[in-house]
Amino acid sequence: MRENDRAIVAFTGLSHAVVHTYELSIPILVLVWLTEFPVTTAILGPVVAVGYGLFGAGALPGGVLADRYGPKWLVVGCLLGMGGSFLLLSLAPNVPTIALALAVWGLAASVYHPAGLSLISTGVHDRGTGFAYHGMAGNAGIALGPLLTALLLLAFDWRLVAGLLAIPAVLAVAVAFTAEFDATAAVSTDGGAGNDGTETDGAPTSISAFLTDSRALFTAGFTLALAVVAMNGLFYRGTLTFLPDVLSGYLPSVTEYVRLFEPGSAMAQEFDLASYVYTGLLVVGIGGQFAGGKLTDRVPVTTGLAGVFAGLAVVSVLFVPAAEAGVGPLLAISAVLGFLLFAIQPLYQATIAEVSPPGDRGLSYGYTYLANFGVGAAGAAVSGFLLSAVGESGTFLGLALFPLVGVALAVGLARRLRTDATAA
Repeated sequence: MRENDRAIVAFTGLSHAVVHTYELSIPILVLVWLTEFPVTTAILGPVVAVGYGLFGAGALPGGVLADRYGPKWLVVGCLLGMGGSFLLLSLAPNVPTIALALAVWGLAASVYHPAGLSLISTGVHDRGTGFAYHGMAGNAGIALGPLLTALLLLAFDWRLVAGLLAIPAVLAVAVAFTAEFDATAAVSTDGGAGNDGTETDGAPTSISAFLTDSRALFTAGFTLALAVVAMNGLFYRGTLTFLPDVLSGYLPSVTEYVRLFEPGSAMAQEFDLASYVYTGLLVVGIGGQFAGGKLTDRVPVTTGLAGVFAGLAVVSVLFVPAAEAGVGPLLAISAVLGFLLFAIQPLYQATIAEVSPPGDRGLSYGYTYLANFGVGAAGAAVSGFLLSAVGESGTFLGLALFPLVGVALAVGLARRLRTDATAA
């Protein structure tokens, strides 16, 4: 990669890891709050949902701001906001303060993906490789964030742990102030951003301009691409939200072989093998991100999307039978699931770049993550309902419909792109 490419990927990769470190540390802290405060899941669930909801809802205005003011400093603001939210969390005396801190986190974190991905799409020449390394860094945060939080909670009070988790954001901000790169090196746009990415003249500056840009953005190809992203989000949230609980139902016999702690000790009681298998699945996703990013440089993105979606549908159908066959098949199917879940991300990110103009790239990724995190959040409700109504087998069969629809959408998008290319 070129020097400018490396600088952008290093900056966005570190920031991406920090975002997901916080995102996945919250469920670990929830377990503590349920015992620390007189609340039930019925109360704490909506409290946490506020933060996650804003994480998705803020992506669209975040994309507009990225186009208007430049992605680099928007990412810096994101990091500062997330670090501040966890400092506030460390001082929280009650649940309302926790709700406020999580809302601040959600608003701050929501701008990252449209800003970071916009920066890669306009500044990195080897776009597929850039998306791959960026995704791998995010997966490192996804996997290591909850693991780090869980380990710290074994030794420290949760408030101190929340305060310590602010440190990664501070370090990332320090790196940002030393990073130098050309934010638009990979594209040439009329009135585009300068080398520091401070402003893009084509960005919407009013509601009417925003609506005009949005109408222009929503071509048939972009609309189909957003539907693809939504299918991914629904399957992603639907699968991962309750996966630790599902895994725990097939792993209890394995725990008798675990001798890491003294039997009956506090640490032994805290140890949950399903959580570590879940973390391992997320770690495998790092390889999936890399493979998916490389694939975008070698095959048409729609071909890659259709292939990965087909693989996810097969894995979803086979997951419960494999789990019932024993620990070995369960670990194998979990590894394949983790690999494919994250291999698709660079593919749809590159797809959005292909069907959107560079001057509105932040806006396009804003819509992308509104679909991925916002619409996709409904996947958790779908899987929760299915688990209670039809059990684990029925749930995974039902969830397989999302990637199957994704295959059809990817094929339709390929035809649309061919038609547009012929017309041009």
